[in-house]
Formats: sequence, structure tokens, C-alpha cells
Amino acid sequence: MLPPVSSTPVLRIRPMAVADLPAVQLIERASFSTPWPPQAYRQELETNRLAHYLVATLGDEIVAYGGVWLMVDEAHITTFAVHPRFRRRRIGERLLLALMDLSVDRHAREATLEVRLSNLAARRLYEKYGFRPVGIRPRYYSDNGEDALIMTTEPLASVPMRDRVARLRAAVDASPAPSTLPDPEDAAAPAGEGVA
Repeated sequence: MLPPVSSTPVLRIRPMAVADLPAVQLIERASFSTPWPPQAYRQELETNRLAHYLVATLGDEIVAYGGVWLMVDEAHITTFAVHPRFRRRRIGERLLLALMDLSVDRHAREATLEVRLSNLAARRLYEKYGFRPVGIRPRYYSDNGEDALIMTTEPLASVPMRDRVARLRAAVDASPAPSTLPDPEDAAAPAGEGVA
């Protein structure tokens, strides 16, 4: 007798394709007060050899995306967002791990990013994965002139960083698979920029 087929959708992370851009734009508009214009992602995918973008799908639905530019020995995370309806399910952690794996596979020495000073949820996620504050970009965000916090990792190949990522990956792998069911906390959750 065959085991019953699970109806729970599986989370998958794969390279972003041009066909994904309408769904990516929906998440972009739901996550950022100043979204990238639609043609920006198309240009990144079609002409920027340094750019690598991933999407996370839950079943047939794109629920998150992230991008990284790989420049010489640095991986610069350019964008990262989880649809507000799918936050607090460790999808962001899984996607961040995939971006870090991609960076290591491409021989990046370290990873960097900018994040709004006010985006505490994103900052906590990045700090958990070894990013630390190294500077400020004054008035970086055009919508309100907010400063950006520059964060970077220690060398990705260092023993402490590898141990941290391995420990966190094991915890994520041991956690329940993300669900498409509504999160009871969704109604009470504050809106935020990009990730959670």
C-alpha cells in the first residue's frame, strides 16, 4: 500500500525568472514604501552578470525573493522580502541561507547589505546570521531620508561563521515546514519593511 500523499505545499527556493516578475512586484509593493520599478528586476535578470536573484515558492505561489550581487570577493545582498502574509514562518531564514550558500559557492569572502535603521525585524534576522553593523549611509532612503545601517559578516569561510550557519541551518531544518494557513498573529502584526 502506498503512503498517503501530503497536501501540504513544499517550500522550494530557485532562481528567479522573468515570468516571476509580476508576483515579485506584488511582494515588493506590499513590503517597501519605495518599491523598485518593474523594469529594474527585468534589467537585473537580463543584463547584470553580477546579479543573482532567488524566489521562494510555497506550492505554486511565490512568497519571498532575494537578490545578491557577487562582486570580486564580496556578496552584496541588494533586496530581500517575504510577503507579509507569510512572515514568521522561517521562510526568510531559509531564503537567507540560500543566498549565503550561493555566495559561498561563488567564492565570496564576506556578505554585506544595507537595512533601514527602523527595520528591527530585519536587523535581528541579519544579526542572527552573523551580520554586524559597520557603518551608516546617511539619508539613504529616498522616501523619508532615513539612514541605512551597513552590515557585513565576518569571512564566510571562517570556522565561527561556518559553525554559526551550520547550527542555524540545523534549527531551521528541524522546524515545522511553512504552511499556507493564516497565521493567527497576522491581524495584530505591525507592517514592516521587507523581511521577517
